Amino acid sequence: MAHDPFWNSHQAREAAVRHRPGALVRLGRHHRDWTLAVLGERLGCSVATVSRLERAARVGDLALVRRAAQVVGVPSSLLATSLGLAAVSPAVATTVAAGPRAAEEDPMRRRTLLATATAGPAAALLAVDDALAVPPQPTGHAEPVDQALARARALYDHGSYRPLLTGLPNLLGNAHHAARTRRDLDHARLSAAYALAAAVLVKVGRYGPARLAADRATTYAHVSESALAGAAAARELAIVLRHQDRGEAARQLMARATADVEATGLRTEAQAAAYAQMLATSAYTAARSGDRTSALAMADEARRAARSLPPAPPAGRLFPITPAAVDLYAVGVHWALGDAGAALEAGKNLHPGQFPTAERRARMHTDLARAWWQWDRPAHAAREFLAAARVSPGEVHDRPAIRAIAQNLTDRHPHVDGVRELAAAAHTTSDYLR
Repeated sequence: MAHDPFWNSHQAREAAVRHRPGALVRLGRHHRDWTLAVLGERLGCSVATVSRLERAARVGDLALVRRAAQVVGVPSSLLATSLGLAAVSPAVATTVAAGPRAAEEDPMRRRTLLATATAGPAAALLAVDDALAVPPQPTGHAEPVDQALARARALYDHGSYRPLLTGLPNLLGNAHHAARTRRDLDHARLSAAYALAAAVLVKVGRYGPARLAADRATTYAHVSESALAGAAAARELAIVLRHQDRGEAARQLMARATADVEATGLRTEAQAAAYAQMLATSAYTAARSGDRTSALAMADEARRAARSLPPAPPAGRLFPITPAAVDLYAVGVHWALGDAGAALEAGKNLHPGQFPTAERRARMHTDLARAWWQWDRPAHAAREFLAAARVSPGEVHDRPAIRAIAQNLTDRHPHVDGVRELAAAAHTTSDYLR
């Protein structure tokens, strides 16, 4: 059915370009001469559910949409276009366009022009939003996607979030183009690009777009059939859910993803690192939900799982976690549970030399600073925040939660040593994070 000429019809292409996967399902059902009841029986759901799926203007249950599309024979490339996961070819776009005036008034076009005309971080964020809506065309640059991903990851590790945001659209466009090979490895790389997009969007407090990026990462990880890519995508999605106050959903997602990693047998160091990372993230997620027992138990298990890992992970590892990084998670777990003393105790032996990237070194300082602030030690908190700003300025002035504490410090303790300097280090343009 994947090569059925039916799917080249105007109706099918129009449904895809207009991002109506439900309409594609309906077309496929009619093409097979099935009733709603027949499709519902094959999917294991009610007639009403199938009807809602076909009529919906927006995707609700992504897993159900994908399963229904597969059952009725929608080609994967057409489904990807309908979900906004693939660039629309110029030929298809021309076929369904309502004319030149419609193109001129298209909101996406207006936003792209605005992003081009507007200088600074706001323009970069608009461009990322547009890239998530419709992946850009490839740049034609000869650099392989894995090298571009490594460069982008290096920006993240350095805490250079603004340059990373600026380059994300091109990375996503080129990764989509490479994934046309339909090789599992290229789909895994595309998943990794979206996971990185989700991670940096979370850093700057853009949780809506981060959710979309994390969903895309999850979809392409599933296509790649890579357990580690799936774990990385699930982790980013869980982090977004946590920030959206969906702690229970985040915990369930992490539990399933951790079980999937454990099912690999943990025979390689990369798999063991993934398992330790998933446990550490699960511990922090449980702590943010107030589940002290589960949080502490998983933190201990993460510590045991990380014992065999090297203190310096090899370059390019998907989960570059180390024993020291797991100890740093323990600081965050105790802080999230409201126990500043235990957090500081967990971090007393940590030092910057244990962390290979600027982002992690700065994160060590900000986590300790939050614990000092929780314990009402403003001078100690200011000192740690300043240390973070010196290592990676973006970790202080681009993270809304850290900026908020810095503002609180400035308002409540303006004469404490280091607070004035911290206020200068933490400031940023209001149109970036507000």
